[in-house]
Amino acid sequence: MEKRAKSFELSKEARKQAIAEIQSYFLAERDEEVGELAAGFLLDFFLAKIGPAVYNQAIRDAQAYMNEKIEDMDGLQR
Repeated sequence: MEKRAKSFELSKEARKQAIAEIQSYFLAERDEEVGELAAGFLLDFFLAKIGPAVYNQAIRDAQAYMNEKIEDMDGLQR
């Protein structure tokens, strides 16, 4: 069975904020105006292409943190 990549959905407000950040970046760093539609397509591209890698790293970080806390609790046993 093939494992499907997780689809990333942002809340309406988070998506709106991310699009505004992309537009702001292009204006400040490249002196280019990017429309809302183009910024939305760029956001979708990044979510699809790098979103899974970022998500997986966050899971690994959370697992490492939880394992550390479990080891701390094991040390408390008498």
